Amino acid sequence: MYIFPEFNLSEENLEEQKEKVLKHLEENKKKIEELLNLKEKSYLNFVKPYQLIHERLNWLFQPIAHLNYVKNSEATQKVYSELLPKITEYYTNLEQDERLYKAFKEIYEKEKENLNQEQKKVLENLIRDFELGGVGLDKDKRERLKEINIKLSQLQNQYAQNLLNATNQYELIIEDYEDVKELPETELEKAKVKREDGKVVYRFTLQQPSYIAYMTYGSNRKLREELYKAYTTRAPENEKLIEEILSLRYEKAKLLGFKNYAELSLKTKMAESPEEVIAFLKELAEKSKPQGKREYEELNRFAKEKYGLNDDVQAYDLAYYSEKLKKQKYDVNDEVYKPYFEKKQTLEGLFKFLNKLMKLEFKEVDTPVWDETVNVYDVYRKGQLIGRIYFDLEAREGKRDGAWMDEWISHHEDENGNIVKPVAHIVANFSPSTEDTPSLLRPYDVETLFHEMGHALHHLLSEVKEPFVSGISGVEWDAVEFPSQFLEQFAYDKEVLKLFAKHYQTGEPMPEEMMDKLKEAKNFQSALAMLRQLEFGLFDIKIHLGKYTAEEVQKILDEIRDEIAVVKPPKYNKFQWQFGHIFAGGYAAGYYSYKWAEVLSADAYFMFVDTGIYNDELADSLYTEFLSKGGSLPAKELFRNFAGRDADINALLKLSGIKS
Repeated sequence: MYIFPEFNLSEENLEEQKEKVLKHLEENKKKIEELLNLKEKSYLNFVKPYQLIHERLNWLFQPIAHLNYVKNSEATQKVYSELLPKITEYYTNLEQDERLYKAFKEIYEKEKENLNQEQKKVLENLIRDFELGGVGLDKDKRERLKEINIKLSQLQNQYAQNLLNATNQYELIIEDYEDVKELPETELEKAKVKREDGKVVYRFTLQQPSYIAYMTYGSNRKLREELYKAYTTRAPENEKLIEEILSLRYEKAKLLGFKNYAELSLKTKMAESPEEVIAFLKELAEKSKPQGKREYEELNRFAKEKYGLNDDVQAYDLAYYSEKLKKQKYDVNDEVYKPYFEKKQTLEGLFKFLNKLMKLEFKEVDTPVWDETVNVYDVYRKGQLIGRIYFDLEAREGKRDGAWMDEWISHHEDENGNIVKPVAHIVANFSPSTEDTPSLLRPYDVETLFHEMGHALHHLLSEVKEPFVSGISGVEWDAVEFPSQFLEQFAYDKEVLKLFAKHYQTGEPMPEEMMDKLKEAKNFQSALAMLRQLEFGLFDIKIHLGKYTAEEVQKILDEIRDEIAVVKPPKYNKFQWQFGHIFAGGYAAGYYSYKWAEVLSADAYFMFVDTGIYNDELADSLYTEFLSKGGSLPAKELFRNFAGRDADINALLKLSGIKS
């Protein structure tokens, strides 16, 4: 019987876990020296153990990082902030160790004819990464690069912490029922607060479920703008951090011989140059903007004719009037759908779908978790245990906004020839359960759950034996969204909805008419949504073409909005202060990846739709040729092996219902 490690980390044993990480760092340093002293170095006696000691370091450090994201406190902040520079320094030292670089190159040249594809890719990636880590620089430049990497890790962590703190600190108290009368009853109940004098008021925060609720249903336009302004001006202290981060990234790129950070970033991606990325994004924008203008004109007419709006719909009106127009056109209202998407039932429906599509089974297990709302499952394929997955789906205080998949343990073969099973976490911020009501998901939340599950499948279905190219490891950043975006396309498919869309109180299945309307409404304002993402992608790639001040960053953003945006945000909107993906996450000069990978996912989706979604031969091909291969081959080659051709950009426009 296979035994998974338990996630038993809490505030009480954080310090103990920190000491384990520090001890492992020192042991790793000694082990690496032992490896370097070997007279005869080979893949098996040098490269394999090098991978394994770093896989095990992640086993120890990742739970600390994870707890800091999902149950943030002074204790988690302290330990995480203390470890981050040490981890960064450790990896930077490795990247600059010429002895390691030389050993990897020699092993590659000596053994490449006898290495399998996975082993070759491990060494090719290592050699490339060492070169990108500055191994060939002189001593002074290497030291400077180390300083930059450590400082960047600290700045990025501070950026994220500032954003989290600002999100947690704000509240909007509304006393007049008239200002909340349109909110659904479930949202009103969550917002209700009884003051000491006995009066009931309504509290809204910048946590996503609360913020989205008022922006979508809040009757008072002035209060909507007040909340919007608070949301889009969060963490002003991040402006200074942005300047520092961009300056250090630019300096790092220059040290490594690149013109700018965008060129450095693209060395590990499918796209070959910043110019190619910009051309790709602009082509999509050019084809999407005419429809985006029509969508905005339609919304303005609707708001003026039906609700007497005197001026154009503003950014803080968009969700409010769009929800009303969507309801009129398709009779789709999130609150009507939510009772059919109870969290546990939806999750089990996703499992049923994956069983039919990929022959996967999920069995719930009792194991330690960090919050009582977390569910854990062992995953089987065709009767064989393949991994474990944790689901932490409900919003709460101290939890980072958004949704994501984290890998804890990778599928790989250890030094004794045993297969180690992968473990993943899926985190989201869906509406929390209360004493009276379970967690109920909006249709968009269902889509998000499917999306993150696609990432998890990429991690869990790996059959790669080398940890450095297993799962999503070693996969080009602009391809890593392919499985997630592919899976999310099925969230509104009628055949899939029939598996789980049942009213949580009555058990009645969702009427087919509601399913049809949900599918029809999926591309409501799709061009506006496309343009918004293209704006983010262009902003990201362009600010990484040079070294810019805060004023210049704002100017670049304004120019892109003038070119791309149909709905212009207010001047006070400081979106860049909250763009954690690129200033606190891994998407720097890579945010375009969402659209790049969406071309792959749209193309693959239509392959399934055109032949019937439960196509065993096609699903086996997706599993065998792409999902199980991890990063062992270039993604373009893996996609071509699966599809028999390259992906077509027009598939994305077709999927989005955009007619250029």
